[in-house]
Amino acid sequence: MNQGKEPIQAWITVFAGTAINLCLGILYAWSIWKKSLVNMDLAGQTMSGINAGWTYLTNSQAATPFSLCIVMFMLCMIPGGKIQDKLGPKAGATIGGLCMAAGCIIAGLMKSYTGLIIGFGFMGGLGMGIGYASPTPAALKWFGPHKRGFVAGLVVMGYGGAAIYIAPLARYLINNYGISGSFFALGVFFALVVIIAGQLLKTPPVGYTPPASPATQATNATATKENWAPSQIVKTWQFYVLVIMFILATQSGLLIIGNAAGLLSKVGKEIPFFVTNAWILAAYGGIVNAAGRPCTGIYSDKWGRMRAYALNCGLSALCIFSLPMIIASKSIVLLFLAVGIGFWQYGGLLSLMPSFVADFFGPKNLGINYGLVFIGWGLGAFMPKLGGIIQDQTGSLDLAFYISGVLLIVSVVLALMLKRPCDAHVTVTQIAPAESS
Repeated sequence: MNQGKEPIQAWITVFAGTAINLCLGILYAWSIWKKSLVNMDLAGQTMSGINAGWTYLTNSQAATPFSLCIVMFMLCMIPGGKIQDKLGPKAGATIGGLCMAAGCIIAGLMKSYTGLIIGFGFMGGLGMGIGYASPTPAALKWFGPHKRGFVAGLVVMGYGGAAIYIAPLARYLINNYGISGSFFALGVFFALVVIIAGQLLKTPPVGYTPPASPATQATNATATKENWAPSQIVKTWQFYVLVIMFILATQSGLLIIGNAAGLLSKVGKEIPFFVTNAWILAAYGGIVNAAGRPCTGIYSDKWGRMRAYALNCGLSALCIFSLPMIIASKSIVLLFLAVGIGFWQYGGLLSLMPSFVADFFGPKNLGINYGLVFIGWGLGAFMPKLGGIIQDQTGSLDLAFYISGVLLIVSVVLALMLKRPCDAHVTVTQIAPAESS
């Protein structure tokens, strides 16, 4: 690696990626739509007024488009990674933006549970997966391992931070233009931003080597100097551990994200302000989620990925175990603290995992290799659906919180056992050719 600073294009790619993810992060504001769609007493009945034509849903039904979107997101990260590695990040961002816009418009036009499944769940997840696969791998190829955590955190910060503005914006649009109007407006706006920002994404030219930092030799030693092919990484036990770690750490974050607005309404039900403005917890979570990404990246660059992962998940487990008690005590302060740590852990996870993959398997095939590991994120979508079923049957999410906390503890144990695979197992014919973009 050469000494010095990264070229300006490296940072243009980083911040263009952040802008793209600020739009793709509509997923994290789902609890705002859920709050308008769910009414257990009126489930199956048609709404009136500005939302005429829509039908009230149960908690379990409302969890289905959210969970399907996550699964589609997961599945499309692999072809999205191939598009990024082969055609370049501009193509992936453009396709992703168009698909997500189409999904929002379909959901708004159909005004039904089926429309939400097809539009938000299927088409939205398709667009998010292909679009999300472009910015992070493109950005990380410009930087050495001593900055990977921080850079990955900056790029995905947009995705987590999207709820900061989408939550109040969606609430405003729903109140003034209805559920359909909110989907139309956001779909068109996001498509424009994603496609325009996507044209600023670039990968390094042939022969480029990221600048090195002499103060980070220990960090660099933990990263591979080879580029593993997708067919090789699936032969390592580390690949499967990373997928499982992704599942176990994702499920708790998605459980909280999908229910944030409802939790504040329940805890603050005696305070009209919080009932009316339950989106505040989702927006607050977006702030913490976004901040947790670059910040976790910074201390993972210094302390190591495994330690950062174990610290985040361990603290989150303690908080999620305490949520039933916090809800019973009606403590809004403690709710914000516990949910905030949960959002921080989840946000940090999305900067840690691409950094893990780049460190373990190299940057050349990062798009598709991360797409394969990202399967774990999609499989973590079982928890929001399970939580919805538990809530419908028991009237609370307490059991879901306890299950989630146990899974986080298991993830900590796995992280402390993880080690980078040995490059000696990769033969010359199995290593991908030099970068050409």
